[in-house]
Amino acid sequence: MTFDPFFFMKGRLGGSQGRQSHQQVAYMRQLQREMKVEETLNIPLTDLNVIVFDIETTGFYPDQGDQIISIGAVKVKGDEIKEKETFYSLVRSEKKISEEISQLTGLTNKELDHAPLLSEVLFEFFQFTQDYTLVAHHANHEKIFLQHASWKLYRAPFKHRLVDMSFLYRIAEPDQKLVTLEECCEHNGIPIHGRHHALYDAKLTAELWSIYVNKLRQKECYSLTDLYERYTIA
Repeated sequence: MTFDPFFFMKGRLGGSQGRQSHQQVAYMRQLQREMKVEETLNIPLTDLNVIVFDIETTGFYPDQGDQIISIGAVKVKGDEIKEKETFYSLVRSEKKISEEISQLTGLTNKELDHAPLLSEVLFEFFQFTQDYTLVAHHANHEKIFLQHASWKLYRAPFKHRLVDMSFLYRIAEPDQKLVTLEECCEHNGIPIHGRHHALYDAKLTAELWSIYVNKLRQKECYSLTDLYERYTIA
């Protein structure tokens, strides 16, 4: 079996909170039916439209009750960050968040008590992303939560192509051992601010994407297909 580093999701069971409407469910199912992720494979990275995003959560295991508490995203085309085309929302939590999570994210239980439900936020997020390729730093975390929530809320699989930034690092700079977002930003001279705020982290990751699109081009790696082929050989 070939491992796909771009996480083309087929969907699995999961769960999260919310009261989704028939309109939301119908929209999500239609979006997934019309998803044409394969068409993005050969678009030059310098022309590819992507949504770079980040989520903050109460933990790592949605099937054990951990929840999304905020989502942030920004649109990017090639190496151009669309600064005015962003998405950000808090998400109401079903249970009180811990002091540790509050200190890490800067979010309070009072803020989350008045935030919209996940069903509303996720619906608006997918309206923002449409069928764009998604990008995240260490994307497995985002994959698990979106996969989980999409199926539980809408009975629709999560089929967006999701590219993990770590694959770009490995191909563009195989001798560098970059792991954390801080390490990647410091290595590339990107000032770090607003860590663990979903939108700020998304913007930091977007800056990295714009840099590595050009680093990959210098390596004659021009598309997601090229990136995939390089990764399987590496």
